[in-house]
Amino acid sequence: MTFNISMHRSWWMENGPGCMVTSVTPAPEWAPEDHRYITISECVLEYQYIEVAHSSLQIFFALAGFIYACYVLKCISEEEDSFDFIGGFDSYGYQGPQKTSHLQLQPMYMTPLYF
Repeated sequence: MTFNISMHRSWWMENGPGCMVTSVTPAPEWAPEDHRYITISECVLEYQYIEVAHSSLQIFFALAGFIYACYVLKCISEEEDSFDFIGGFDSYGYQGPQKTSHLQLQPMYMTPLYF
C-alpha cells in the first residue's frame, strides 16, 4: 500500500479494473528517468479502495489461519496428554488388571541331546 506517500506506484493503480493507462511524452523535467510518466482514467474503483480491501482480506486470512493453527495445536496437545501406556510415567506404579487364564504357563526344561 502506498497511499501516495512515496514515489513508488501501486500495482493496482495501473492494473485496476477498467483502468486505461496512457503514457505521457515527453515526461516533465522533475520526473525521475527510471520512471515512466502516465495518466490513468476510466477506473471502476479507485486504487486506494482496492488496496484497502486487498489488505483487509489478507489480514482476515492471517487471523483465520492463526485461530485454526491454535485449534489444531490444542487438539494435538490434548491427544498427547491422554495417552498413557502400562508401566508408563505414573509415579504410583500402575498395574493393569491381571488376566485370569485356565492355562498356566510353566517353565519347560529340556535335556540336551547328545549325538
